[in-house]
Amino acid sequence: MPSRSQEKRETVDLRTAYRDAGCGQLNASWIEREVSVSGWVHRRRDLGGLFFVDLRDRTGILQLSFGPEWSDQAVLDLVEQLNPEDVIRATGIVCQRPDPNLEMLTGEVEIQVDTLERLAVSDPLPILVYQPPDEDLPSEELRLRHRVLDLRRPEMQHNLRMRHLATSATRASLAEQGFVEIETPMLTRQTPEGARDYLVPSRTHNRRFYALPQSPQLYKQLLICGGFDRYFQIAKCLRDEDLRADRQPEFTQIDVEMAFVDQDDVFKVAETMLQRIWHDGLGSSVSAPFERLPYAEALERFGTDKPDLRISWELSDFTHTLTDIGFGIFDAVVAADGRVRGIVVKGGTVLSRSRINHYDELAQEVGAKGVIWLKRAESGWSGPLAKVVGEETSAELEGTHGVEEGDLVFLVAGRDEETAPALDLIRRRVARELDAIDEDQDRWLWITEFPLFHKDPETGLPVHAQHAFTMPVDPDPKLIHEDPFSVTARAYDIVYNGMEFASGSIRCHFPEVQRAILAATGLSDEEIEARFGFLLEAFRYGVPPHGGFAVGLDRLIAVMVGSPSIRDVIAFPKTAAARGLLEQSPSEVDPSELAELGISLD
Repeated sequence: MPSRSQEKRETVDLRTAYRDAGCGQLNASWIEREVSVSGWVHRRRDLGGLFFVDLRDRTGILQLSFGPEWSDQAVLDLVEQLNPEDVIRATGIVCQRPDPNLEMLTGEVEIQVDTLERLAVSDPLPILVYQPPDEDLPSEELRLRHRVLDLRRPEMQHNLRMRHLATSATRASLAEQGFVEIETPMLTRQTPEGARDYLVPSRTHNRRFYALPQSPQLYKQLLICGGFDRYFQIAKCLRDEDLRADRQPEFTQIDVEMAFVDQDDVFKVAETMLQRIWHDGLGSSVSAPFERLPYAEALERFGTDKPDLRISWELSDFTHTLTDIGFGIFDAVVAADGRVRGIVVKGGTVLSRSRINHYDELAQEVGAKGVIWLKRAESGWSGPLAKVVGEETSAELEGTHGVEEGDLVFLVAGRDEETAPALDLIRRRVARELDAIDEDQDRWLWITEFPLFHKDPETGLPVHAQHAFTMPVDPDPKLIHEDPFSVTARAYDIVYNGMEFASGSIRCHFPEVQRAILAATGLSDEEIEARFGFLLEAFRYGVPPHGGFAVGLDRLIAVMVGSPSIRDVIAFPKTAAARGLLEQSPSEVDPSELAELGISLD
């Protein structure tokens, strides 16, 4: 449950026929007033004729007390019968608690109940809403199956209220900056955006299908063409992709597009919006402008385009230092146009051989051939390289690479695409193990200057690094056709403490350049016209320079509430297998309904 310091007392008027205030709204100013409150029985305690009930609603938890001095026998009899999660209405006098609980928002007061009404009776619970502090939560599968009960937990109430605060702050910030909220269609046509589409058969147009949107990308560009120079939407997006542990088939993003802008204009809007979200949701500040780091530099210094800058260690190129010194493995790699790169782990000699072997296994799991290590102790060097480290090499390790007594060097040799993922993983995992992450600061970062294309590892053909609608730094159709992998995009990501929060770009608004970008991935003129003709036609009638970004709302909220899973910040999420356990989806469909759609199942 959120601590008292995280809770905020609601001040809105919640009076209805069943209550004078929300449970969490009562404080010392209510003492000696008679009030009615309603909610769920969170837990009940019997102290031998004196009963206490913790009553819960969305505003918080309030203690009710029942005793023979102020509650008649009928009330005492009824309170003995109460089940967890019964819905009740209680009326009585607000009093100072004899044993104030400073961990509770309402911990200084209680209601001495003289009237009690049972509004609804709960069956025995398949999962508990009140979770004793020393007990683990039920399994996630069980919680999702009984999501209605899980949503009643104060933690889940807090999470979804934080989501509300974040979306409200988003709307307020963007409206103040001149943006207009516009909804785009959920039934659209297939466009290649990197994942499979969810398809919806059309009953009235036999053998034709709508696609559910992976993002509002094309529609928001069309809105720019239509004269709405500042658009936003809190958009539901759907992707039929192979799921990973923390992915959802449907997710929400804050989608923003603006005209007559360059990259700096977009950055300012995004930073202002995130500052407002952090202020309204967490009561804390975000420093802007954010740091900026080109994509190629990020890969060279950190091995990833999502670096956690709270870790001070950076990757270093040891190729010159550690080749031609008698270690054949490194010499062979360099002869094959590879490099030797590594990380100097400060104080890393505390790691045992078994832990070092663990990191060697991790490196191999992400494609490296393994890890070579080197320790610098008071007595000298140790590790597989120690016997070939002479005075000159030792001096270069200490001088050029900053290796000091007590340090451990992890080294990985190979092509950059092999070494970078391994060193990035080692950097993050070892820093966590050695408590080398500065948790007292947040590091916001723009990654810029992405490549326009990556090489498909199977076919060798260009595939879009982000998506097909990004403006190249050099918008030359001939260069895109002849040397696509050399083209840099005007694309950018927001990275927060090593997590990607947002992606965006300045969009391509030149029809001939857009055609060249689409053609570079193997689409024919006929395919381009069939799939994107409506966009290219809109570009013929005068479209301004424009760009934007999209923030993953689910991940954003998970970080704000400190949850490791986005399923804890979505009201009704799917499992990792894309199943809805509460409503039992997906489900079978009656054959007669399929026949009406022109579909038969084999």
